[in-house]
Amino acid sequence: MKSERNAAVVMMLAAMTGLLLANSPFGAPLLNAIAFKLDLDFININITLGHVVSDLFLAVFFFVAGLELKYELRSGTLSSPKRALVPVIAAIAGVAVPSSIYAYLNWGTDAIVGWPIPAATDIAFVLGLLAIFGRGMPKEARIFLLALAIFDDLVAIAIIAIFYTSNAQPTWLLASIAIAIAFRFAETSKSKSKWLIRAAFGIVLWYTIYQSGVHATIAGVLLGVLIPAARSHGVIAKIQPATNFIVLPLFAFTAVAVVIPTMTGDSNTVFTGIFFGLAVGKVVGISIAAVVANQILKPKDRLPLGLLDFIPLGFLAGVGFTVSLLMAHLAFLGKPELYAQAVLGVLLGSFVAMGAGGGLIWLRAQWYLRKQKGSVKKTKSKSRSAK
Repeated sequence: MKSERNAAVVMMLAAMTGLLLANSPFGAPLLNAIAFKLDLDFININITLGHVVSDLFLAVFFFVAGLELKYELRSGTLSSPKRALVPVIAAIAGVAVPSSIYAYLNWGTDAIVGWPIPAATDIAFVLGLLAIFGRGMPKEARIFLLALAIFDDLVAIAIIAIFYTSNAQPTWLLASIAIAIAFRFAETSKSKSKWLIRAAFGIVLWYTIYQSGVHATIAGVLLGVLIPAARSHGVIAKIQPATNFIVLPLFAFTAVAVVIPTMTGDSNTVFTGIFFGLAVGKVVGISIAAVVANQILKPKDRLPLGLLDFIPLGFLAGVGFTVSLLMAHLAFLGKPELYAQAVLGVLLGSFVAMGAGGGLIWLRAQWYLRKQKGSVKKTKSKSRSAK
């Protein structure tokens, strides 16, 4: 856990460095470097350096997240199907409520196309924040947030594929499914070249999903959940140091290297919809849905979390950053005024959610630590009395 907190601190420092540099005299050359396009026409890949990080490198992080989720679903906290539904239901509400707030404020205008923007959760950032501020929280809190954020990202990727992708390639999607199935069979073999096989399948699967027009990070999740749960911890131990101290800091640096815009025009409903969607809609939807979903289960199936746990976790889920900025870019192509509002809404909404979530999760974690210390003292006093 200490290593995870250290990695989260490095990631946050990288994010702040990216934001500061982007808004400094070094901003133009930095953003030009991030936007530098690699034209690999011989394999039909045209990708910027920024997207190499967010599409390719980040897929490795999603691979680790997929491994963790697979283990929890098969052998861990979420192994009960009923309990596993709690983060899924919470994630659905965490998409529906922010989107509804935005849609209500922008109904009947050209800006309505941006309705999914406040629905996204940046899984890398929220898990990092939990690691920094949540020391003392039950392990179920991280598992809940991990499952919620992965499902949220899958919904976001589906939204991008359905509403913002005009050139989806079904043939490549079918090829991706075939490769995923072949990988599952390859994992059952007793070959000594497991890592070579995984790397080869990972590269090919990433390529076919990229060519399909779907966000290619889904390749990481697919590979992670297809590896047998019994092997997940060993795989995670070998890959996690690289993801924690190389992939995530690079991702944070490039993701938040954004020029803070100024709004123009009379209407600011795009900004308002995104800001309140992330900073308010997320926590309202997630906390209420999680409490209700958890309470309707039998006591033995419930997560050991309550409203005072779900509220700060819901705030953390309001950190949208990367996926929200991507959807803003896709929604408002050729509309610079609306795009400026969207970027400002994502940044400010995410920072407010980050501050509120970080503060509340720290307070809640302190309560758990005090409770734990109290129970230890009681146990010691009982053992002394027995003597």
